[in-house]
Amino acid sequence: MTNKNTATRNSVWASLGLLALFLVGWEWGPGLLNIPPYIIPTASSVYFEFIRAVGHEQLFYHSWITFAETAIGFILGALLGMVIGYILGISARAEFILSPYILALQIAPKVAFAPLFVLWFGYTLYPKILVAVLIVFFPIMVNVLGAIRTVDPDLINLARTFSASRWQIFRMIEFHDALPPLFSGLRIASTLAVIGVVVGEMVGGNLGLGFLLVFGEGAGNTALVFVTIIMLTVVGIIAYGGVVLLEKKVLHYLPKKDYAPV
Repeated sequence: MTNKNTATRNSVWASLGLLALFLVGWEWGPGLLNIPPYIIPTASSVYFEFIRAVGHEQLFYHSWITFAETAIGFILGALLGMVIGYILGISARAEFILSPYILALQIAPKVAFAPLFVLWFGYTLYPKILVAVLIVFFPIMVNVLGAIRTVDPDLINLARTFSASRWQIFRMIEFHDALPPLFSGLRIASTLAVIGVVVGEMVGGNLGLGFLLVFGEGAGNTALVFVTIIMLTVVGIIAYGGVVLLEKKVLHYLPKKDYAPV
C-alpha cells in the first residue's frame, strides 16, 4: 500500500511538473520564436483576458448556458439512444426497417443540420440542444444494441422457465448486462455533446461559449478565443467527470483493476 501511495504521489508531481513546463513554454516560447501575439498569445495575456472577460463579456454566464445546453442535449440523446438501441436489440425486424434511416442520419454531417434547426426554431436554445441530441444518440444506441444482442440467451430461457415477466427479464438480465457497455458509450457521448452544442452556438445564437468564440475571432481577439477554448475544455471535463462518478456508483460491484506502479 505504501509503494502504491508513493507511486500515486510521484505521478501527481510528474503531472504538475509537466503542466508547469507547458506554461513556461507557452509564456516565453512565442517570444523566443518571434510569433506575434495575434497568432499565439502568451499565457499571462490569456490569464488577464480571462479576468477581463469575466467582468466585461459575462464569461461565466456564457459558460453556464453552454453547460446547461450540453446537459440537456446529453440526457435527451442518451435516453433516445437507449430506447432505440433496446428496441433494435430485441427485434431484428425493427433493426432491418430502421437501421438504414438511422445510418443515413449518422452519416449526414451534423453541422449541416444546425442552420436548418435555426431556421425552424430561431435563435433559441432548441437548435443547440437538437444538434447535441443527434451527436449523442448514435454511440449510445450502438453500445446498447450490441449489449442486448450479446445477452446470454440461456439466461433468458431459464428466466422464462420460472415464469419471469418481460419486465423482470429486462430489469434483472438485459438491463444489468447492458450497463457496462452503456457507460462506455456515455463517456464518449459526454464529450461529443459539448461539440454539438458549440456547433449550434457558432452557427446561430447570441449566447454560450460558441457565440463568444465567434465573437473573439471576429474581433481579432486571439486571447479571448484561447480563454473560450479553455472554458469549453472545463465544461467537457465536468460532463465527463459526472459520467465517471455515476459509473462508479452504479457499477460498484465490478472488480477494480489494480495497476502496478511503473
